[in-house]
Amino acid sequence: MIKKVLIANRGEIAVRIIRACRELGIATVAVYSTGDSNALHAKIADEAVCIGPASSTESYLNMRAIISACEITGADAIHPGFGFLSENAHFAKTCEKCGITFIGPKPESIEMLGDKARAKETMKNAGVPVVLGSDGAVKDLESAVSLAKEIGYPVMVKASAGGGGRGIRIVRNESELESQITAAKTEAMACFGNDEIYIEKFIENPKHIEIQILADNYGNVIHLGERDCSMQRRNQKVLEETPSPIMTKELREKMGASAVAAAKVCGYRNAGTIEFLVDKDLNYYFMEMNTRIQVEHPITEAVTGIDLVRQQLLIASGEKLDIKQQDIHLTGHAIECRINAENPEQNFRPSPGVINSLHIPGGLGVRVDSAVYQGYEIPPYYDSMIAKLICFGPDRESAIAKMKWALSEFIVDGVSTNIDFHLKLIRRKEFLDGSYDNGFLGRVDILKDE
Repeated sequence: MIKKVLIANRGEIAVRIIRACRELGIATVAVYSTGDSNALHAKIADEAVCIGPASSTESYLNMRAIISACEITGADAIHPGFGFLSENAHFAKTCEKCGITFIGPKPESIEMLGDKARAKETMKNAGVPVVLGSDGAVKDLESAVSLAKEIGYPVMVKASAGGGGRGIRIVRNESELESQITAAKTEAMACFGNDEIYIEKFIENPKHIEIQILADNYGNVIHLGERDCSMQRRNQKVLEETPSPIMTKELREKMGASAVAAAKVCGYRNAGTIEFLVDKDLNYYFMEMNTRIQVEHPITEAVTGIDLVRQQLLIASGEKLDIKQQDIHLTGHAIECRINAENPEQNFRPSPGVINSLHIPGGLGVRVDSAVYQGYEIPPYYDSMIAKLICFGPDRESAIAKMKWALSEFIVDGVSTNIDFHLKLIRRKEFLDGSYDNGFLGRVDILKDE
């Protein structure tokens, strides 16, 4: 068993990992920047090490500082959480070279799946349905024009090394193609240091459905059902739920089998998520695989009763999965709202500042994952998410009802939040009947439209 874990992250996910480690009797080390000196994760870990200035590039993305923190504290493992270095193959490889257990997949898997074009080709060869598009990165404009004509507009230009909605452009006709490729390549180089792009057919108004998998070091792979992540704003997830309102037993079995096949063809280990697009006829297509724990993992935990972070730690310790596919039973319904310190009335501008007073809802079926507290000063340097509100009920209607009152009881005074935005969102007819899709928040102004 791993003895001491360094958490190479911050915020609620760092707190979440510390709690899972404590349940297993594993010591923890938090790392923090000077901008996070009062952060909860740095206060509750067994040890805490400052690794640099507030800037992420000089702290949470500083591999040398993080590895040094491992060495001086004697940590034998690193959990990367999500974001920052969680999908960085070089970091995972560096951990291996230093004799530190990386709690995640092998560097080779991260490298292969991080290249979206290469991942797509691998899935295609494994028999996993993929969207029509280029075989690998597009070499030049002439090739792009020819391919777009062949598969038909609209098409999507996507960064090969992309993620988090970055480096993506929709092109509806040939006259837009060159400028949108240039824009996508520029953004991709700025965000990922790699300007390669690929092209695929744009599926109108799809659902974004992802399948959670667990894989051990001995070839055992299982899936834990789906999460519907279609409620997105500018390619960023806002709300997630499970089961998906469109899911059938047959479709879940097919998508689950594809997800397991995808993990096996990559020699994958640990927790991972395979993301699919599902069209109006319930045809599904591989989009990408995330090689880390997801922000929305708690809703899967709610309906399966399985602690995903605990499983990550056990798998990284060399344990065999003690759960078989037939043991997975989805019970009830769960919804997660991402609570951000931002002002929806001002184009969702981030709202850092001091939390003067705070009331977090509770009760049966209500879970809040957060790292904020009364008097805490939200720094301006990082992502604006300050909490995740998860509500669970025996069915979708009861989970929605619970989410309504839980949001109403969630009070954060001192900074602006998107809590009222969520309240309006879950009262919309499109959400209540489950008819929303990826483009819903791009078509509808929740704050103005009724």
